[in-house]
Amino acid sequence: MVAEIGQFVLILALITAIFQGVFPLFGAARSSQPMMRFANNAAFVQFLAITGAFICLTIGYVTSDFSILNVTNNSHSLKPMLYKISGVWGNHEGSLLLWSWILALFGLAVAVFGRNLPDSLKARVLAVQGMIGVGFLMFILFTSNPFERIDPAPLDGSGLNPLLQDPGLAFHPPFLYLGYVGLSVTFSFAIAALIEGRVDPAWARWVRPWTLAAWGFLTIGIALGSWWAYYELGWGGWWFWDPVENAAFMPWLAATALLHSAIVVEKRDALKNWTILLAIVAFSLSLLGTFLVRSGVLNSVHAFASDPARGVFILIFLIFVIGGSLLLYGIRAPMMKGGGLFAPISREGALVLNNLLLSTATATILLGTLYPIFLDAFTGAKVSVGPPYFEATFLPLAIPLVIAMAVGPFLAWKRGDLAGVISRLTFALLLSFLLVGFIWWQQTATPVMSLVGLGLFAWLLVGSLLEWSERVKLFRGPLLSSWRRTKQLPRSAHGMTVAHIGVALVILGITASETWQTEHLGVMRPGETVSVGGYDFRFDGAETVAGPNYEAVRGTFLASTNGGKGVYLFPEQRQYSTPPMETTEAAIRPMLSADLYTVIGETDGTGGYAVRIYHKPFISWIWIGSFVMFLGGALSLSDRRLRLGAPRRARRQKAATPDLSGAKG
Repeated sequence: MVAEIGQFVLILALITAIFQGVFPLFGAARSSQPMMRFANNAAFVQFLAITGAFICLTIGYVTSDFSILNVTNNSHSLKPMLYKISGVWGNHEGSLLLWSWILALFGLAVAVFGRNLPDSLKARVLAVQGMIGVGFLMFILFTSNPFERIDPAPLDGSGLNPLLQDPGLAFHPPFLYLGYVGLSVTFSFAIAALIEGRVDPAWARWVRPWTLAAWGFLTIGIALGSWWAYYELGWGGWWFWDPVENAAFMPWLAATALLHSAIVVEKRDALKNWTILLAIVAFSLSLLGTFLVRSGVLNSVHAFASDPARGVFILIFLIFVIGGSLLLYGIRAPMMKGGGLFAPISREGALVLNNLLLSTATATILLGTLYPIFLDAFTGAKVSVGPPYFEATFLPLAIPLVIAMAVGPFLAWKRGDLAGVISRLTFALLLSFLLVGFIWWQQTATPVMSLVGLGLFAWLLVGSLLEWSERVKLFRGPLLSSWRRTKQLPRSAHGMTVAHIGVALVILGITASETWQTEHLGVMRPGETVSVGGYDFRFDGAETVAGPNYEAVRGTFLASTNGGKGVYLFPEQRQYSTPPMETTEAAIRPMLSADLYTVIGETDGTGGYAVRIYHKPFISWIWIGSFVMFLGGALSLSDRRLRLGAPRRARRQKAATPDLSGAKG
C-alpha cells in the first residue's frame, strides 16, 4: 500500500506542477492577483506531495519491502540502517526523487521567503520552477518509477553497491543536489527577468542569496565527493578529472562567475546580459551533469544508470530547457538597457576579468569532457582525455585568476588606481617571494609549478588579510575603533575575505601534497618496517574479521617517529556477498601537517601482503579550505541586506516610475 500511496502523490505533484507552471504566467501577464498568488499554494502542495512520496520510498527501504523493485535492486535485509536510508537516493530512481524533492523545497522557499519580491516577478519565478518540476516528475513517472512492483517478491534484495555504503556517500549527494537544484532558482529569476524585460540592482540583490546558497552547497558537495574518493577508493588521490567530477565542477565555476557578476549588477547596474546568460549556463551545466550520469554514455564509479532510453528523455529535456532559454535570451537580451560605464582598471574590470577566466576554464573542461563522447558517437573512435589535458588548460587560467582575486577588492568602483593597489600589496608580494625563495633554498629540486602554487597561496592569503585590515583600519588607530568598524562592516564583506582565505588554503593543500608526497608500494610481511615521510611503518600482520554484511582482511600498521609511541592504522580489504564485490578501505591518520595513509591488498600466498603507504603533507588543508569557503558563503548569506532584498517602499516608488529598460531594451 505504501508504494501505491507514493505513486498517487507523485501523480498529484505532477498535476500541481503543471498548474504551477501555467496559471501564474497568465496571472502575471494579466495582472491577476488571484492567479499570481496561486503559485504560492501550488508550491506548497507540490512540496507536500513529493515529501509524501519520499517518505513512502524511505519506509520501503527501512522495512525492507522487497515487493518494490527499487528496494529489491538496491537494498538487503542485512544492510546497516544508515545505508538502508541512504540507499533511498543511492540509485537512479531514488536520486531523481531526491532531486525533485529539493526542487520543490526551493520552490517553497521562494514562496515563503520571497515576500519582498514584486508579485509579478515572484509568480513568474515560481512558474518556471513548476515547469522544471514537470520535466523531472514526468521523467520519474514515465521512465524511472521508484514505486514499480515486482511479483512475486523475492525473499531478499540484491544490495547496494558497496562503494556507496559509506558515510561520505550518505551525505555527498544531498549536498551536491542542493547546489545543483539551487541553481534552478537563479535560472528561474533569469527567465522571469527576460519575460519582464527588467534587470536592475534590486533583481541582482534578490538573486545573490540564492546563488550564494547554491554555491555553498556545491562547494561542500564537491568536497565530500573528493574526500570519499580519497579514502574509499584506495587510490591515494583526491581528484581524478573523472567526467562526473567535471560535471559537478563546471556548474561550480559558472556559479562562482555568476556570484561575482551579480555584484556588478547590484553595485553598478552593469553586466546585465552577462549575468542573465551566466544564470542560464550554470543551471544548464547542472542539467548536463544529470544527463552524463544517467544517460549511460559514461562508465564511472559515480554513474547511476546505463539505460539509453532514459538518456534520450533527458536529452530532449535538455534541448527544451537550454534551447528554449537561449532562444528567449537571444530575443530579449538585446532590448535590455545597458548600465553604467567603467574603466578597465576598476573593481568592475577586475570582476569582468574574473568572469572571463572562469568562463574560459569552464569551456575548456566542458570540451575535454564531451570531446571523447562526441568522437565515439560520430566516428566510433575511443579516446581518453585525462589529467594532463585538464592540468595543461586549467592551471594557466587559474594562476591569473588567483592573482586577480587579491587585486580586485582593493580597486575602486568605476575607476581604480592600479599603482596604488600594487603598493598596498607590496607586503603580500614580498612574503610570497620570501616563501618561494626559502622553499627553493631548502629544496632546489622543487618543481617550478610547485613554487608558483606556494607563491599564490601566500599572495592570496596575505592579500585578503591586508584588504580586510584596511577596511577596519587595523593598527591605524585604537583597537576599539577597529572593533567597531569590524562590527559595522557588512557580513558579505567578511564572507568574501573568509572565502578567499579558503581558496588560499586549498591551494596550499594541493601544492604541498602533490609536491612532497612520498610513498611505498610493495609486499610486506609481519614484523617488517619501512620508512616513509619520516615515519616508520611496522606491519604487524593481518586477520580476517566479520562485518555486518561483509568479511574483511584487516591489516595492522604501527606508524611512529624516532621510536615514539606512534599510532595504529587498520586498513581493510572487504569482500561483500550481496552484491558480490571487493572494496578497499584505506586507514588514514589525518593531521594538519600530513596524512598517514595505508592500504592493504591481496596476499602473495607466502604470508606477505601487497601494501601501499603514503605520507601526504598538508593534504587535509584541501578539505579544511573547502569548508572555510563554505563558511565564507554562509557568512555572506547571513547579511541582512541580502536576505531582505529591496525595501517595499523603494519598490513601490520604482513601480510608480515608468521603466524604460524593457522598452528600449
